[in-house]
Amino acid sequence: MSDPENIVLLLLREMRAEMETKSDLAKLEGKLGGEIADLRSEVHSLRADFASDLLTLEKRLKERISGLRRTVIEYHSSAMAY
Repeated sequence: MSDPENIVLLLLREMRAEMETKSDLAKLEGKLGGEIADLRSEVHSLRADFASDLLTLEKRLKERISGLRRTVIEYHSSAMAY
């Protein structure tokens, strides 16, 4: 083989390796795209669950505070009566 043939073979091998790398990257991008979509869906679901739990907690705290206020008012009312 002469030098021009060696150069052509070298270039062809480099092109093949580059094409394989690009193909691997395309497959990886496709897989990552699906994983990212799944992750976004999971985060959205977690946000909804957190918001619901926060509202429930707020309601329970309001009820407890109201109960404490009633207890304090009743105590002061009974203490003032004596």
